[in-house]
Amino acid sequence: MIPDFDLDRFVRAALAEDLGDAGDITSAAVIPADAMFDGVMDSRDPITVAGLFLAEAFFRHLDPEVRIERLVEDGARVPAGCDLLRLRGRARALLTAERSALNSVQHLSGIATLTAAHVDAIAGTGATLLDTRKTIPGLRLLEKYATRTGGARNHRMGLWDAAMIKDNHVAVAGGVAEAVRRAKAAGIADIIVEVDRLDQIAPALEAGATHLLLDNMPPAVLVEAVARVDGRVPTEASGGVTLATIRAIAETGVTFISVGRLTQSAPAADIGLDFTV
Repeated sequence: MIPDFDLDRFVRAALAEDLGDAGDITSAAVIPADAMFDGVMDSRDPITVAGLFLAEAFFRHLDPEVRIERLVEDGARVPAGCDLLRLRGRARALLTAERSALNSVQHLSGIATLTAAHVDAIAGTGATLLDTRKTIPGLRLLEKYATRTGGARNHRMGLWDAAMIKDNHVAVAGGVAEAVRRAKAAGIADIIVEVDRLDQIAPALEAGATHLLLDNMPPAVLVEAVARVDGRVPTEASGGVTLATIRAIAETGVTFISVGRLTQSAPAADIGLDFTV
């Protein structure tokens, strides 16, 4: 489902962190060993769902015989009160896995929900929403999966898949054109250049930039920047983008809008697991 993501390793590491050396002492003390648990995972808010496969993996890891019925799929937009999963299995195992399962789905669904709201806000403009590398270390593949689920397109996955020349690179290299020249000399095909002034556009393009990141430019300046680029390379608006401002930014004609808050600031979705009689 997610290329290069080791699901089993992630599940084992998360459970090891939660269980420590002593295990789930509460469930071991309170729940009879042969007790069964019937439960439903549901959303208390309207959300875009992401990460149900993780919840299933946590439950199955501790109870291989658990019966799980997935009631919706990742990417579904559901109302408050919607049931997401129904499960039946050994009570001790399922209650031990509960927190890790819920934390994962809450986090990823929160990202997907915020992403979908931004996608809706720019619908019809022709602009494409991008995520960024502002992810929690170790969770990038999952968080970028969640932004895709919400309707965004993944930007760079890491430092390895495209050059991104930013202000500090420019300062050390001695200028925009020189920084781009060095990237081209290194054989890099995709060269993204961050510009925060209109007079940096021509030198960046003349030196061989393949993508311009227009940093913290207000809409009126973005319109002028897009006109100067004149379709020669994709343009990307970035910096300080919010739900309140993204529509006006999209209407300037930029190709992309990147939003760090999709992964950096998304609130967790309110999702619970309730025992059913």
